[in-house]
Amino acid sequence: MRSMAMALLFTVSFAAPAAAQFGKVGDVLKKGAEVMDDLTFTDDEEMQIGSEISAKLRDKYGVVQDPAVHKYVTLVGTLLAQASARPGLKWTFVVLDTDGVNAFAAPGGFVHITRGALALIQSEGELADVLGHEIGHITEKHTINAINKSKKVSYAASATRREKVTAYANQAYASVFENNFDRKDEMGADRVGVTIANKVGYTPAGLGTFLTKLADRNKGLTERSGVFASHPETKARLDGLTKTIAASKLTATAAVAPRYASSIGYKPVPVSAVAQAAPGTAKPQSSSGGNSLLNGLGAVGGQKSGSQTTSSAGSRGVNPDRDAKGGPVKTLVVVNVTAAEVAQFRKGISG
Repeated sequence: MRSMAMALLFTVSFAAPAAAQFGKVGDVLKKGAEVMDDLTFTDDEEMQIGSEISAKLRDKYGVVQDPAVHKYVTLVGTLLAQASARPGLKWTFVVLDTDGVNAFAAPGGFVHITRGALALIQSEGELADVLGHEIGHITEKHTINAINKSKKVSYAASATRREKVTAYANQAYASVFENNFDRKDEMGADRVGVTIANKVGYTPAGLGTFLTKLADRNKGLTERSGVFASHPETKARLDGLTKTIAASKLTATAAVAPRYASSIGYKPVPVSAVAQAAPGTAKPQSSSGGNSLLNGLGAVGGQKSGSQTTSSAGSRGVNPDRDAKGGPVKTLVVVNVTAAEVAQFRKGISG
């Protein structure tokens, strides 16, 4: 009992302002019971959380500095977002500069996909289903809901609303970075993703195609890696997708492989050859400058941000896609697409 009390005392004192860190143990424990609560966020607050997560992901992996690639991915993503349950979010699509195969959904409309994932994908239909899956995590608020359920966010009882949002942003980064969703959420995101892709006209079979290729690529690994690292096993997900497609009568057939091939020219890198980031202990600070319990958790997994490498994945990393080396340029590539461009792009979706 005493050890539990001391653990709680440590958590509260770490999160609280200096003036609140002293006093009787009973008073501190009482405060500790008051700082764990579920929050409902506005769209603007979700966007703040997502923006901070996106900044950390960009710092770790870098950003592809090709506007044409970003515009293409944004056009596909925008079509899907407009068909989603939350078309009014300010959706942002980011291509991360790493050979690791990965994708990340951050609250508020921030969808990230790596250069390595684009290399493994072979059609616009596959891309649409993968982006749709990430969009599903956002529209269903899986990250926020998972954190609320876990009760892992602590902050001082006197914390401002901004400080509480920042605390959630730091915990959310850890969840997003580790692809830390449960089976129910993953299967739910699968259903949302293929459903909205089908609604736009893309084949819902694209996600299954991508998952099958990814499983074949990673068959030599002893642990799951990168995108869908903590997702249900591939066979269970493929079975779930088959049931969803049949039950919901998803019959769209467009793969749009030629347009994808003319827009994305990356070549896949075997998982054993993915360069790994140098191990380190550097932890980049939160972009908000907040002082929450988990501030500075940027280097999850003990990986240092930056361009250093030590070896290929085949000789070290047990999670080679997550711990892949990133590019040197972190600047966000901002692209704008007009309604007319989106409408014209949609005309190109045909079997």
